[in-house]
Amino acid sequence: MKKITLIAAVLLGSMTIAHAQKGKLVETPKLSEKVGETPIKKGNWIVGGALGSTGYSFEDESFNINISPRAGYFISDGIAVGLELGTGFTTHKKPMKNEWSYKVMPFVRYYFPEGASETGRFFGQGGVGISGTDGATSDTSFAFAINAGYSHFVSRNVALEAIAGYNYSKSNQANATAQNGLGIAFGFQIFLGK
Repeated sequence: MKKITLIAAVLLGSMTIAHAQKGKLVETPKLSEKVGETPIKKGNWIVGGALGSTGYSFEDESFNINISPRAGYFISDGIAVGLELGTGFTTHKKPMKNEWSYKVMPFVRYYFPEGASETGRFFGQGGVGISGTDGATSDTSFAFAINAGYSHFVSRNVALEAIAGYNYSKSNQANATAQNGLGIAFGFQIFLGK
């Protein structure tokens, strides 16, 4: 008798749960959020960065991967200034060697009103700063970068980004060569403020 009561209770409970689930609408995850086409307002902040930047240097046939956190403040509608820090790993083809690098680069980012959509924004970003490596001749280098990208809003305050651009660095040492190349990065930004 105890077994029949237990089985009846399990069946009744299952039917109750199934009926409750049937009444709920199944929501699919959101892949974008409509944020409007107005520029991002003065006084807001952005925090985020590139999680997996890769690039290829034309000068010394090297491949690199970097992580670059950044933070910025909107000084005007659609224009942010900030600081980008970075660390990375580079492997050189000739001579075969590996090295770690760093960078400190103030930047300016402009979100173009043209081409803005309900869920995304195109932007341009430029920066000038310093970079260096842990190689045998560890020296600080002049560096600059110019990039273009797209921010796709997955929520009201979070955007996924794709960035492509040109990077350059030149050491102060007499025998150093300039390093320049194209790069691509994927990351995210969190928009804080109104």
